[in-house]
Amino acid sequence: MKRSLRTTLGALGAAASLLVVTACGGGSQAASSDASAEKVSVEHTQGTAQVVKNPKKVFTYDLAALDTLEAMGVEAQGVPDAQFPSSLSKYSDAKYTKIGGMKEPDLEKVAAEKPDLIIISGRTASAYKDLSSVATTIDLSVDNKKPLESFEKNARTLGQIFDKSDEVDTQIKAVEAKISETKAKAEASSSKALITMVSGGKLTAYGAGSRFGLVHDILGVKTAADVKSEGSHGESISFEYIRDKNPDILYVIDRDSAIGETSGKSADSVLDNELVNQSNAAKNKKIIDLDSNTWYLVGYGLRSVPAMVDEVAKGL
Repeated sequence: MKRSLRTTLGALGAAASLLVVTACGGGSQAASSDASAEKVSVEHTQGTAQVVKNPKKVFTYDLAALDTLEAMGVEAQGVPDAQFPSSLSKYSDAKYTKIGGMKEPDLEKVAAEKPDLIIISGRTASAYKDLSSVATTIDLSVDNKKPLESFEKNARTLGQIFDKSDEVDTQIKAVEAKISETKAKAEASSSKALITMVSGGKLTAYGAGSRFGLVHDILGVKTAADVKSEGSHGESISFEYIRDKNPDILYVIDRDSAIGETSGKSADSVLDNELVNQSNAAKNKKIIDLDSNTWYLVGYGLRSVPAMVDEVAKGL
């Protein structure tokens, strides 16, 4: 039977108190050592945290942060139970502590493992209060209204924490150069695009200002429709919608593939029908299958963003 977080924390607290009493001052010495460790003041989505520089034990529920850590040559010790993209596939190994789902963190395991730093983002944001009571926690959610600025701020935050600021700045400059190149290509093109996610045979469209705003907001690809989407929520659409809006480019995200659901049809199969095939995108072979794990699960990481930009560029 699982204990509640309160029970777990109470037990840990009691054990810590006993250690101080029985260790003849050893506990106080350890506390003093921790207090003297160099710290970095980090402003994040849900507040400000004092983070120990170069933390040894890092747990992250945010795969974008995990991607950035990998770009910096830093390994996380704890990761969520997730369908990792090939670029992060090593974290499927059992040697990395699995700390629950992104939406359902295993608070008891996290408390028992005693990480130095916990990183979260949108899917885990509601657990911030509970997680921050266990260990220093920062929320690196991306602001969809300012995605590029938010992405760069998050990357620089991690660079500061792990003393990798120069490396991060160099990589950000490379990302910006790639974005500028693709943006110029998009500006020169008359092609209009529609972003569509397929899940369980149903279609959802995303536009400017959405979670997939990289396409329109950052790269400047023209929109084929005024999609009513905000944040993580898109607009439910039909096959007729695609035919009527007639996008020149159809960027496709297969959610089922991203979450490991294999019982239904693939996105390609769902979209291969008479209505969609009347669109310019289908006629001109401009239906672009995006790496669903990267777009749906990872998002704005230092390695994933350049890969995402390259995928968008294929359609232009």
